[in-house]
Amino acid sequence: MTEMGEISIQHLFADLEDPRQASKVKHSVQDIVVLGILAVISNAQSWLEIAAFGQAKEAWLKQYLVLENGIPSHDTIQRVFQLLNPDDLMSRFVTWTKQVMIETQGHQIAIDGKTMRGSYDATRDQKALHLVRAWATEQGLVLGQQRVEVKENEIVAIPKLLETLVVKGCIVTLDAMGCQTAIASQIRQAGGDYVLALKENHPHLYQHATDYFQHALQTDFRFLADHDYARTINKGHGRVETRECWLIRDTAAMPQFRQDYGWVDLKAIVMVRRQRQTPTGSSQVIAYYITSLSSGADVILQAIRRHWAIENECHWVLDVIFDEDRSRIRLGDSPQNFAIIRNIALTVLKQDPSKGSLKGKRFKAALNDDFRLQLVTNLHA
Repeated sequence: MTEMGEISIQHLFADLEDPRQASKVKHSVQDIVVLGILAVISNAQSWLEIAAFGQAKEAWLKQYLVLENGIPSHDTIQRVFQLLNPDDLMSRFVTWTKQVMIETQGHQIAIDGKTMRGSYDATRDQKALHLVRAWATEQGLVLGQQRVEVKENEIVAIPKLLETLVVKGCIVTLDAMGCQTAIASQIRQAGGDYVLALKENHPHLYQHATDYFQHALQTDFRFLADHDYARTINKGHGRVETRECWLIRDTAAMPQFRQDYGWVDLKAIVMVRRQRQTPTGSSQVIAYYITSLSSGADVILQAIRRHWAIENECHWVLDVIFDEDRSRIRLGDSPQNFAIIRNIALTVLKQDPSKGSLKGKRFKAALNDDFRLQLVTNLHA
């Protein structure tokens, strides 16, 4: 029999607390969780499909899992994930991703929220699950997630998520919802730097920043000793996108901003202008940011652009490749737990260096035992 340790992440769930009555347990919680991960990697999207994968690959699975009573039914799998403590399951995932970030020297963490629209249940008056996720932009990995409770918002969930992450030495980027003095302080206390989108939810600071840049642009920055500028131009598919970034670190203004508005270690205010030219017309968007970084405008502009990777490379992938938004898994804690399993599956697939799309790799993993084993062997774990 092949040793179980060959599946790198299996040990993370060895002492996972089983929520069921011990006298009624026929299938270990570790077996069920690892089965779920392997099945979702291999294109499963539901409890029925996880059970079907297990039945089809039972002989292969028994090389690595105990499966003393064979493959659990889809009802048993659903019940376990419905009862499983998502905080306990999430802590195992975070333990793994922390090691990945340390070994791969992660640098930027983008944080953003997402609603799983299919998880609502009108008959139970259950709102759709809303999660805040952290994304390592350079590695393309989900680092963690935090549920946003029904009577709360992302401002409450983001600090809880930050507590689980290795922030030291990283740039943390957030949209306007996360632009809060307490969140900025938490990031700095953890040894990270922040780049926060500034909008009208901070009306006085926003007005101050817009007025400051308007005057600076009108006077060609002549009265500012410390400022910087960067520009990128991208062409393709008939489009031309120009991004310009102006950064002001004026020593006279920053102490005033820190004192008047309470932003710890605020080093610069930033203005980004995005212009898009297409055969049918043009558009322009201007956005403002605040940051604790002492870096130049080129670094700030790159961090702002990379932030959107969480939408394009994480949330879009989970919706299109893993069908997350349409998933009707909704009982108990199963929506949150299944989201964690998707995160793990996505992270495993992203770490694979072989060529091919994520969709193609999932399909290949469903068919090819050797490729599936390759995916879950020699991971950072």
